[in-house]
Amino acid sequence: MHSKKTALTETHIALGAKMAPFGGFEMPIQYTGVKEEHHAVRKSLGVFDVSHMGEFYVKGSRALKLLERVCSNSIAQLPVGKAQYNYLPNRIGGIIDDLIVYRLAKNSYFLVVNAANIIKDWEWISVENENIEAELEDVSSQTALLAIQGPRSLETMQSLTDIELYNLPYYGVQQGTFAGISNVIIATTGYTGSGGIEIYFPNTVAQEVWDKVIDAGASAGIKPIGLAARDTLRLEMGYCLYGHEINDNTNPLAAGLGWITKPHPNNLAYDFLQEQKNILQPKKLVGFRMIDRGIPRAEYSLCDEKGQSIGYVSSGTQSPSLNMGIGLGYVEATFAQQGQTVFVEIRKKMVKAEVVKLPFYRD
Repeated sequence: MHSKKTALTETHIALGAKMAPFGGFEMPIQYTGVKEEHHAVRKSLGVFDVSHMGEFYVKGSRALKLLERVCSNSIAQLPVGKAQYNYLPNRIGGIIDDLIVYRLAKNSYFLVVNAANIIKDWEWISVENENIEAELEDVSSQTALLAIQGPRSLETMQSLTDIELYNLPYYGVQQGTFAGISNVIIATTGYTGSGGIEIYFPNTVAQEVWDKVIDAGASAGIKPIGLAARDTLRLEMGYCLYGHEINDNTNPLAAGLGWITKPHPNNLAYDFLQEQKNILQPKKLVGFRMIDRGIPRAEYSLCDEKGQSIGYVSSGTQSPSLNMGIGLGYVEATFAQQGQTVFVEIRKKMVKAEVVKLPFYRD
C-alpha cells in the first residue's frame, strides 16, 4: 500500500529530509539530525509539517451534545477561543484516540485527531451522531498543518498575522489572516513543551505559507524539524503518544489521564469511567530516567531487583536536553512511586533506572 503525501512532501525531499511512512503518510523523519533539530526547538524555533493529522468540524445547535457523548473532558466548560485536550473513550474503557477540541464559535468546534486513526475516529463519531444529527465535516484531506514551536516562535511569526499572538492565552485559538491567507486557524497548542503556535489552512497554499514561515524565522535560525525530534521533544514532556502509551485497550486512569476524564452523564463511557475513579489501578504509567548507561526502547521489559517482570517500556529515548536515557512505561502500582528503583532489560542485562516526576524537561 502506497503512503499518502502531504502538500509539502516534495519540499522535504528537496531539503534532504530522510523520509519514511508514518500514520499512512510519507513523512520527514529528520533533516540535519535529531539532536540539532531538537535543540533548535528548545532554544529558538523550528517548523514541523504535521499535515498528516486529521481535522473534523462539528457544528450546529447539536454539536455540543455530540461532543459530550463522545469526548472524555467537559466540553460544556470549554469557552469560545480555547482548546482542550481530550480522548474518545470506547465502551470497554479503552481509548479510541486522543485529540484536541478547539471551540471556534458558539456552535462551531474543530477536532484534530491522529493520522493513523482518521477513518476509525470518523466512523465512531458518525455512528454516535446518527441519533444526534450534528453537522459533521471531515476536512483532513484539504487541510495543511504547520507547528511552529520554540521560545522565539511568537516574536518571529507576529509579522505574518493581524492576530496579537502574545495576547493569545495558552491553548488559545483564533481565526485570522496569516501569511496573506485569510481564515487561518491559529492556536497556541503544540506537542513540544517549548511554546509556539499551530496553524491550519488549505493545502492549496501550503508552499506559499511554508516559504513565508521560513523567511519570517530566518533571523532566529528557524529549522525544519522532522518527526524523530518531535518524538524526543514530546517524550521529555511525558506526553502520551497513541499506539505507545495509549490504545484501544488502555485504561485512561492507568495512563494518568484522570485530569481529562470529566465526562458528561450522557457520555457513552460515563458509568465505566465513574466506577474506575474509585478503583486502584493495578498498573500505572510512569516516567523513569536511567541511572546506569543505557537507552530504553519501546517494549523492553521493566523488572524488579530480582529480575521479575513488573511491566514494560511504552516509549524510550536518549534525551538530547538532559543527555540521559529516559522513558515512559507501565509498572505494577507498587513500583509507581517517585524515587522507586526499577530495572530495564536491555540485551539481557538489567540496567538500573529510577521513577521520576514528569515532565523530565523543565525550562
